[in-house]
Amino acid sequence: HGAAMTANVITFRGRSAMREVGKALNFSNDVIERFSSLYANGDFPHTLDFTAQIEKAGIPKNHPRAGVAAFLFGAIRSLPRHLGQHSGGMIICQGQLDSIVPLENASMPGRVVAQWDKDDCDDLGIIKVDLLGLGMMSVLQDSVELTSRNGPKVDLARIPLDDPAVYEMMCKAETIGVFQIESRAQMATLPRMKPKEFYDVVVEVAIIRPGPIQGHLMHPYLKRRQGREPVTYYDEALKPVLARTLGVPLFQEQMLKMAMVMADFTGDEAEELRRALSFHRSQERMNGVEIKLREAMARKGYGQEVVDRVIAAISSFALYGFPESHAISFAHLAYCSAWLKVHRAPEFYASLLNNQPMGFYSTATLIQDGRRRGVKFRPVSLNQSGWQCSVEADKAVQLGLCVVQGLNNLHAESALQQRNHRPFESISDLRRRSVFTKPELRVLAEVGALDHLTRHRRDALWQVEAYFAPDDLFTDGIDSALEFPPLEEMNFTDRLQADYSGMQFSLGPHPMAFLRSELHGVMAAAELSSVKYGQNVRIAGSVICRQRPGTAKGFVFLSLEDETGIANAIVTPALFERLRLLITEEPFLLVEGILQNADGVTHVRAHCIEPLSHGEMATVGSHDFH
Repeated sequence: HGAAMTANVITFRGRSAMREVGKALNFSNDVIERFSSLYANGDFPHTLDFTAQIEKAGIPKNHPRAGVAAFLFGAIRSLPRHLGQHSGGMIICQGQLDSIVPLENASMPGRVVAQWDKDDCDDLGIIKVDLLGLGMMSVLQDSVELTSRNGPKVDLARIPLDDPAVYEMMCKAETIGVFQIESRAQMATLPRMKPKEFYDVVVEVAIIRPGPIQGHLMHPYLKRRQGREPVTYYDEALKPVLARTLGVPLFQEQMLKMAMVMADFTGDEAEELRRALSFHRSQERMNGVEIKLREAMARKGYGQEVVDRVIAAISSFALYGFPESHAISFAHLAYCSAWLKVHRAPEFYASLLNNQPMGFYSTATLIQDGRRRGVKFRPVSLNQSGWQCSVEADKAVQLGLCVVQGLNNLHAESALQQRNHRPFESISDLRRRSVFTKPELRVLAEVGALDHLTRHRRDALWQVEAYFAPDDLFTDGIDSALEFPPLEEMNFTDRLQADYSGMQFSLGPHPMAFLRSELHGVMAAAELSSVKYGQNVRIAGSVICRQRPGTAKGFVFLSLEDETGIANAIVTPALFERLRLLITEEPFLLVEGILQNADGVTHVRAHCIEPLSHGEMATVGSHDFH
């Protein structure tokens, strides 16, 4: 047999198209970068035409090359740019694969890529298997391993799927770090869904997808679940197909079964429909299947209204929807991660940190969430930490050296072996018995990992600099007993800055805690739940998430974190276009707007957004437009 990874034809999208056009027309890098910021998600529906957008990027309307830029941008957009490698698609066949499809060597040694696009391989009947890696699988495995060190080992195959505490946490949308249900959209849906059993989690995983949202299927399901709308069916013949989802089709299997029941599609015709529904399929192919559906349903005597509704529901899945089997698998991982967060929180958070980067939130946000749930984190220390984060006997999470930016794993492991043989007694002892470079020792000193060897961070930094002084004539053989000049200890702000510079988070106060005294009339995130609907409020925080889904008609969703929690804001398309660069670039924002709360979901509909002056304050990482 032969096997190879499939190719993925990468096309010019918003940012890449403008980048190439800008280079060709000799626009400055600043202008090109500003345009990239405007197209923060590469491609999505815009409320401004292209000319207005390039004007916002700094190209005047009357610029001699503006018209050419607009023409070229439209001409190359969506054209093939280069061949990429499909992240998980592998094709297999009998015999020599190169006798069927052209192959080329991948950049990775020993890997081969087919030159045909993944969809073309599928169309030609070549067996294609998608092999996907999930970071959460490693988190679950590591969590189980950590639990076995401080008690009985958890068997995730035997945990109860009806745990009230798990569903209570989901209903409160306290799901940061939980697989698949941690996004802002999922957290806004969970209090409305109020999951009470495992299949509710299956639906929750499947419902926040472009297909159900664009097909206007999500809100009818939620209303029916809440008893605000009667359960109805397109036709009584579909009741066995749709009863479990309250008459609303949410899964691919339901779509195919609807075609088989309503239009007498055969298995082969249903498979043709499934292919047409696949992500990024051509509209031409979908139109052909739609004509067959309409003709078949008309022959069976269905009215035009019923036909239109069924076609609209099925067509919406061309925008991507889950098979039920896929949703069940993902829901099980979501439930397991939620169970660990409830019942084995220290092990769960330690495993999350060990597997970063992954998921929706930064390390800083994960640690803040863990602390709000009562998990204790101990600072990184060269004499206490391993390479990875671990859980101590008292259930505190000991941060590992892996959280420190710029450390070489092999250098750290070598130092840990030396430490296990004999603890380090001073900076000079560490310098002699480790292979850490000067930048590595500097960052260890800056984040406080060497505090046990010195009086404080600045003292450690001074000693590191002294041991690496350029003239070895004066520093060779320097003794640890030598007195170093007394230095002032870092203040709170300095330590915060050093922590975020070296680790991207801090175990000290949240950055907003230092800015709070300068804010007047600004509510903390934790206070919003007590505010009445429709009241004008002001909120502020570090931006941890910016999203503008293609299904949201141009609306932007912001999540602002402060020292008490997370507040969410909704930005209208008009306001976003007016303040696009401010919203996409500023790390701290102050938002004023009308508070809206319903079904346990609270957010602020913004009408005014300002940058929040933060001086040299450290910034929290943000999950932007993914």
